[in-house]
Amino acid sequence: MIWNFIRHGKTIANEKHLYCGNTDLSLSDEGINELNLLKTHVEYPKADLYITSGMKRTNQTLKVLYGENEFITIENLKEMNFGKFEMKSYQELKKDSDYIRWISDIQNEICVDGEGEKQFKQRIYEGIEELNKISTEYSCNNAVVITHGGVISAVMEYYFPMRKNFLEWQPCFGRGYSLEFSADKTAYKII
Repeated sequence: MIWNFIRHGKTIANEKHLYCGNTDLSLSDEGINELNLLKTHVEYPKADLYITSGMKRTNQTLKVLYGENEFITIENLKEMNFGKFEMKSYQELKKDSDYIRWISDIQNEICVDGEGEKQFKQRIYEGIEELNKISTEYSCNNAVVITHGGVISAVMEYYFPMRKNFLEWQPCFGRGYSLEFSADKTAYKII
């Protein structure tokens, strides 16, 4: 079985370096152009099943990369909810006491009105279980999952602990990893 995790294209929040997890933004013009350029030199994997997180940016990325395909939504594969920090930059938040507390201990603190890292990762693990169930239900040997950078980092950290830290796993926009599962091992390659 192969699961291909691909990060969505760039949004205006990405261009402005804003925290954006729960905000449902569309791709920016630059994001669409970059994806179209990537398609000319990246061999994107074909699949039996296409899945997104259901956010506009993931649905649009699927359409740009793969055209009009039916897809399934797994909402547990959405990006982290940054709560009151959503759509704000580090510069805007650097003196906010709630932000300072969170950024000083990301592993244990929770974003005000949002999620903490533990909650986020637990939700992603539940999303992986949904993906496994859907793959089995559809007798799928190869799935493409268009999702978010943090989600992909959490998935890779889950399957390959101790190889890299969470942030090192995050792929560029429109890129990701193919995970191949066999009876004796799990391997990955970069998309």
